[in-house]
Order: sequence, then structure tokens, then C-alpha cells
Amino acid sequence: MLVPIYCPGFAHHPHHACTLFSTRLHQFHLPLALFLLSLVAATMLPFASIGEAEVAMGRDLTAVETAWFRYSAGMSDFWLYAHNVVFLLLVYTLAPLPFVMAELKRPKAIQKYKLQPSVHFPVATFVRCYKNVVKTFIVAVGPLQLLSYPTIKWVGIRTGLPLPSVWEVVAQLAVYFLVEDYFSYWLHRALHCRWGYQHIHRIHHEFSAPMAFAAPYAHWAEVLILGFPAFLGPALVPCHILTLWLWFVLRHVEAIETHCGYAVFFFHALSFPSCAHPPDNYDFPQTPTKYIPFYVGAEYHDYHHYVGEKSHSNFASVFTYCDYVYGTDKGYKYQKTQLAKLKAQGEANMQNEEMNGIWDKYD
Repeated sequence: MLVPIYCPGFAHHPHHACTLFSTRLHQFHLPLALFLLSLVAATMLPFASIGEAEVAMGRDLTAVETAWFRYSAGMSDFWLYAHNVVFLLLVYTLAPLPFVMAELKRPKAIQKYKLQPSVHFPVATFVRCYKNVVKTFIVAVGPLQLLSYPTIKWVGIRTGLPLPSVWEVVAQLAVYFLVEDYFSYWLHRALHCRWGYQHIHRIHHEFSAPMAFAAPYAHWAEVLILGFPAFLGPALVPCHILTLWLWFVLRHVEAIETHCGYAVFFFHALSFPSCAHPPDNYDFPQTPTKYIPFYVGAEYHDYHHYVGEKSHSNFASVFTYCDYVYGTDKGYKYQKTQLAKLKAQGEANMQNEEMNGIWDKYD
């Protein structure tokens, strides 16, 4: 079907010129429409019923497999993959809320775990940060997720039955975290060069005291650059779509918690100079991540933001081994050593004052 189009530049032969233009437009749109239609129409499961699936697999479906069949049997692979966009927005909207409430209400039981207690954020800052991140999601992350669908299919991300075992999921997630952490370290370190920081990375460092909503707060180019390592692991070790969902959710939650501004992970008994009275027990209770070896956590990454542009330390995103191996944790270690000396000196002064007070009573 040809659509009449007015083309003022072809006054002498308007019908011929416009027909040619609309024909070419039609030729361009038809393959695109067929491609999009194939994305939406392609079903994921070749079974018409649970019974057929059980016969093909030679066993009964598990309860989880049955639930997955009922949810996804009539849904295309493209729409299943598009769930990632929804999950990322939901996680980003909901996961930071406990930390936002702690920041706004400032209960004493929680405030003692705040890493930079002299810094507080008003509601307007949270709203501005949230709106900017959602805008980046809509402009950059969402389209990238959807446009990367052919690549996801090409590398072998599957959506059908059987579902992976728990151990398979755990092993794949471990690989993804290690791959993402290693390549993110080098990309993050590169963004701290003069040009990369001034033109891209400085936006993320606008928050010298991180907060949960600021985890993905960054230049759109940085979001895409640091998003590449997250896709690399599943590309090297293909998984089920459920594992892919879980991977992106966990990575997003980890980033939010690392930027939360509260000592909720495997922490040391030292804070920053702005923390006048470090708590005796500098471990937020009931946090399973504190048992993960070499885990970064909020305190470790908070130092990176605290130093800002001059930081040449703590580039790691998940684990600390890259900073240790490549010697980019020296500034952080030096600061810890100096704070330890100051703390020891302060405790010694307090003991001397107490002893002097006792002797004064007998004078």
C-alpha cells in the first residue's frame, strides 16, 4: 500500500517523486515490521500442554517448572527478555526506600551506622536523583536492553524446559560476579583519567557521600560502558532467562547497597574523619554479605566517593582482590592506618584524663 506524501521539492513531477519516496519508505518499513512481528510472535515452548512437556522430558515437571510453563507458555522470548527493564525499574524504586527512610527519620539505632553522619539529604535531593536516573533508564538502559535481544538469543540464553538446578544457577552467578567485577574494575579505573572523569564520570561523583538512589546516577555513557561487563558473563556462560533475571536483580541490589551510605556489610571499626564517634560494633546486624570473602561493601566504596576526583583507590565494584593485586588500595590502607593511630591516641588521652581525675580527688 502506497501512502500519498506531499513533497514540495518536486513541484514539476509531484506524483512520480512522492510515489518513489513512499515506495522506498514502504520497502524499509516492511522488513522492520516483519522483524518486530517475529520478536513478538515467536513462542518459547513447543509444548501445547503440561502433559506434552512431561512426555517429551520423560518425567513429571517440578512445581517450579509447572508454574514457569503456565506463566510463559504463550509468551514470546522477546517479551520474557523485556522483563529485565521492568525488574530494574522496580528494584531501583523499591530497594533504596529503607535507606531513604533511615536518612529522613534518622532513628538513633540506625544513625550510628551512617558512614558520613555530618551529611544529610533533603527530600528534594532524593526526588531529583530518582528522576534523573529514571530518565537515563528510559533513554539509554531500556532501549539497550530491548535492542540487545538478538545478541541474547545468539549467545544462547534459553527460556524453555527443563529449568536449571540450584547448583547450576549458583555456579553461573559466581562466574558472572567475577567477570563483571574484573572488567568493571578496569573500566572504572579508566574513567578516572582526566578526560574520562571531566566528561563522564564526574556526574556519578556529584555525591561525595553516596546514597542508595545514587547507585546508577551517572552519565548515560557511563551507564552503557559499565553495563557491558554485566552482559559479558552471560555471553561467555549462557544461562536460563530466569538466571539472567536473577543476575541483573542481584547486581542492581548490590550496587544500591554499596552506595547506601550505611555500614551494612563487612566493615572495619573505623570510619571517616567526619565520624566523630565510631560505634563500638561497626557491623549492621543480620547482613549475610559480611560473610562473603573479599566483599567490597559500603564502607570500602564510600572512601572512593569521599576522596572524589583525586581518588586512585578502591575501584572495585564487588570484590576487593583487584585493588589488592594491582595496588590501588594503598590510599585506603594509609587512611585506615592514620585513623587507627588517632583512635589509639584518643583512647590513651581519655585514659590519662580519667586517671588524672581520680588522683585529683585525693589531692
